[in-house]
Amino acid sequence: MTGANGFSVSGYGPRRAGWTRVFARDSLARRLDWPILLAAIALSLIGTVLVYSATRNRTEINQGDPYYFLIRHLMNTGIGFALMVVTVWIGHRALRTAIPILYGLSVLLILLVLTPLGSTVNGAHSWIVLGGGFSLQPSEFVKITIILGMAMLLAARVDAGDKTYPDNRTVLQALGLAAVPILIVLLMPDLGSVMVMVIIILGVLLASGASNRWVFGLITAGAVGAIAVWQLHVLDDYQINRFAAFANPALDPAGVGYNTNQARIAIGSGGLTGAGLFHGSQTTGQFVPEQQTDFVFTVAGEELGFVGAGLIIVLLGVILWRACRIARDSTELYGTVVAAGIVAWFAFQVFENVGMTLGIMPVTGLPLPFVSYGGSSMFAVWMAVGLLQSITAQRPMSA
Repeated sequence: MTGANGFSVSGYGPRRAGWTRVFARDSLARRLDWPILLAAIALSLIGTVLVYSATRNRTEINQGDPYYFLIRHLMNTGIGFALMVVTVWIGHRALRTAIPILYGLSVLLILLVLTPLGSTVNGAHSWIVLGGGFSLQPSEFVKITIILGMAMLLAARVDAGDKTYPDNRTVLQALGLAAVPILIVLLMPDLGSVMVMVIIILGVLLASGASNRWVFGLITAGAVGAIAVWQLHVLDDYQINRFAAFANPALDPAGVGYNTNQARIAIGSGGLTGAGLFHGSQTTGQFVPEQQTDFVFTVAGEELGFVGAGLIIVLLGVILWRACRIARDSTELYGTVVAAGIVAWFAFQVFENVGMTLGIMPVTGLPLPFVSYGGSSMFAVWMAVGLLQSITAQRPMSA
């Protein structure tokens, strides 16, 4: 059996004629959602310029090469784009049969973080250092496997025509599947990734048609769990300090509140059109820590101003808008749930990242999708774009 894009949906490989169809009139290229693709490319290219601006003078991290991070960001983007192509080539339906393997691999990787192979970067013990300056953050890929795994379970009987919506037993199985990696990530602890995963679960449940009692119950359980985590001192000191600085911005401005204070200064100084690329005083003076990763939005705010920062938000909004349409127009619940999970992931992560630079959200170390420097994040978001493209490509075309 083959999908609408000419690729096998019952196995892993394409039909022999798959690649030739890419260039035909009724082709895969014609079926792609080009607004999403072009917006993602534009964001990655903007991110490349912003990362270069943030790191070109930072000899303590760029090993004396001003182009060190620029080249690596372009490499990460290229690899991410290739992963998107592979994802579309295989197809989201064919990946459905490989979900148990992908889920097992992702759980194994995050378990390795808790072993001596794991490494602490910027206070978060959530990395595996591979050597040669390369590292891997497995929790980024867990986001994808949670979406795919829950979608597979929740949609199986509905797409088969046995049920009109997931029953309680199916929802429990899906929640159990998501709970395992979340608990492991919480042990790291990587609170930011856990927050994203919880939002993904809410988005998936809402899109699946499951009873709203599950959604309300999950929100209640999350609130109780947050209180328990705080009372049981599961969080590390640096995470507690971040929340304290969020609650009281004037707290220790030279310490825990330094990042957010400098971030607001940088964005506020940009005005309408910014100081111009490579002319931001906060960026050039290296006053904002982690500016190429968590706080890359401050470079846009200072050097490109409200116009440039607004353009980034608009491009991200285009991706979310088109992804919502893909979820709505999917002819199967599986595709709808996968797309909705990606929407929830991207929307919350964008809000959290931009919000923490503006002081309206606590600092959690979440990157800005497509823009922040970081291989694991870049690979994961481009794979998510591949899933969205596969869903829309395998939808029947109108005449």
